[in-house]
Amino acid sequence: MNANELTIAEARDALAGGELSAVDLTMACLTAIDAGTPLNAFVHATPEIALDQARAADARRGADAGALNGIPLGIKDLFCTKGVASQAASNILKGFKPEYESTVTSKLFEAGAVMLGKLNMDEFAMGSSNETSCYGDAVNPWKVDDRRLTPGGSSGGSAAAVAADLCLGATGTDTGGSIRQPAAFTGIVGIKPTYGRVSRWGIVAFASSLDQAGPMTKSVRDAAILLGAMAGHDPKDSTSADIPVPDFEAALTGDIRGRKIGIPREYRMDGMPAEIEALWARGREMLADAGAEIVDISLPHTKYALPAYYVIAPAEASSNLARYDGVRYGHRARLGQGDGIVDMYEKTRAEGFGKEVQRRVMIGTYVLSAGFYDAYYNRARKVRALIKRDFDEAFAAGVDAILTPATPSSAFGLGEMAEADPVAMYLNDVFTVTVNLAGLPGISVPVGLDAKGLPLGLQLIGRPWDEAGLLNHAHVLERAAGFVEKPRKWW
Repeated sequence: MNANELTIAEARDALAGGELSAVDLTMACLTAIDAGTPLNAFVHATPEIALDQARAADARRGADAGALNGIPLGIKDLFCTKGVASQAASNILKGFKPEYESTVTSKLFEAGAVMLGKLNMDEFAMGSSNETSCYGDAVNPWKVDDRRLTPGGSSGGSAAAVAADLCLGATGTDTGGSIRQPAAFTGIVGIKPTYGRVSRWGIVAFASSLDQAGPMTKSVRDAAILLGAMAGHDPKDSTSADIPVPDFEAALTGDIRGRKIGIPREYRMDGMPAEIEALWARGREMLADAGAEIVDISLPHTKYALPAYYVIAPAEASSNLARYDGVRYGHRARLGQGDGIVDMYEKTRAEGFGKEVQRRVMIGTYVLSAGFYDAYYNRARKVRALIKRDFDEAFAAGVDAILTPATPSSAFGLGEMAEADPVAMYLNDVFTVTVNLAGLPGISVPVGLDAKGLPLGLQLIGRPWDEAGLLNHAHVLERAAGFVEKPRKWW
């Protein structure tokens, strides 16, 4: 096994035991990144920074070393990294190198992590297939025919990089499923924490009441380790919760006897593929065999989640993206004689924003406009409150976690859906958006392969702030499923 194929937990033990140096581990990843160019996962490589951090980690080795000392990670291009291009995969931020570090990356560096570079994503995190990026499509390392498959979105570069062993783990962000859906498509683990568990400061905003950062890793244990380093109160983020961060790794007892797992009847969608239905049934059996009690529950407002999400998220996006106007940073259009400030705004945004971002900004501006605010945005906010109430009632009735499919299908081919029908693409988020609307933690765990040989995942949804319990349920599911398949190397 090459060093870059290790899990975070395995590498941590090898580094601590002196069997491996951080420099050797980092070099193994940098070599894999060079070989992995066809995946288009890394878009800004930072080998000099990585090797400097690795040498510092080797010098620091010992009792005082951080939880991630010497662990090489990839950072989604949405996170601001000081002096390193942070474009949110958009031409409007071309050339932008922040003078500050996001709270999440600061915490990772304090824990001793090594940054290999920045990862591909959908532009401003708007997309479910990584096809809206100014860097071009990221490509799924899984391949079963002559098609190039999507790694999912928006954290597609993160998912592809982890699945292909280009890094040991990666950061992602999740506004409507952008950690969990790509994790399911690539056979890795991805957790979206409770809203407020991880600071949003220094992460380029999409929809501020929905966005949450989280880890994307090769195992549930790695997710627990990485989340522990990322989480915590941040006074710079007004939505950050001032509550203690438990030891998530210590919570992985593997014992869920007597726990109640809810199965929401509303997630049995019309036209759900038989393979997804069978996988869900298998997940129920695995958790029951581990001693959990399986109970049917109702989340009656689920069917309204997708339309409510696609009103609220674009509304917040149109407000957040108003700051990109060509004045202070990023791209500025070349102006003609006689052009005024409004011309500059219009030309800059027309040149800088891609089609999907323009589409969502226009939707958001429309639903916030005076004549339609009550009809759309206010109504969507009320629906959101009802969706949250459904979950609150299920948890109040004693449910510890909820099991659902993660995605309505396995990975599809790049170019098969993006241009044809934007709404068909939005349906990829059907199982994940409720979790963001309700602010809950959710995790995707790889459980099996479909008939074509592509990975499929199941989603577990937890109580607010109970990432520890959620990770333990996921740990049990992961162990029972025994998913060890890796993509065959074709790149």
